[in-house]
Amino acid sequence: MTGFTPRELRAARDRVVPDVAASGLSVLFCGINPGLMSAATGHHFARPGNRFWPVLHRSGFTPRQLKPSEQEELLSYGLGITNVVARASARADELSEEEFREGGRLLTERVERLRPRWLAVVGITAYRTAFGERKALIGPQERMIGDTRIWALPNPSGLNAHWTAESMAEEFARLRVAAGVPDRRTEDA
Repeated sequence: MTGFTPRELRAARDRVVPDVAASGLSVLFCGINPGLMSAATGHHFARPGNRFWPVLHRSGFTPRQLKPSEQEELLSYGLGITNVVARASARADELSEEEFREGGRLLTERVERLRPRWLAVVGITAYRTAFGERKALIGPQERMIGDTRIWALPNPSGLNAHWTAESMAEEFARLRVAAGVPDRRTEDA
């Protein structure tokens, strides 16, 4: 699936992957920042082994498992994707606390403009750092951005061994129910 040489992936460092977003979404998912594979392809959560797309389907947000290249279909389900930090890196630990805080500020502006019902940050550490909520736990948050509620979700990276795909899907499904999004697995694909 990769089809990219190490040199091509390194060349993708610091690129920005455009948001998949529109006004009034049910849920705007927010990744930490694009990985090199995402930056090279231009598609969010594109690294093989990232569990975002399978978990999104298993939790009922989509009627079938979408490929990263089908990310624009999310809009038809009232869903979108953005990132806390726009620039691509090989690993999230390459980002500074200042980048996360600035990313949180810019994300707040984006959410105020787009006004989704829910902002779902995938990665509790990213949420804690970007918003200065050091004790935040996975789940719905007290903080709101205007009328937008916030939910912190587990990071779907294959490196996150604390969560299985099934336990992540259960948490994503809790958000889906709270957001009033129907279980789309029952729809005809």
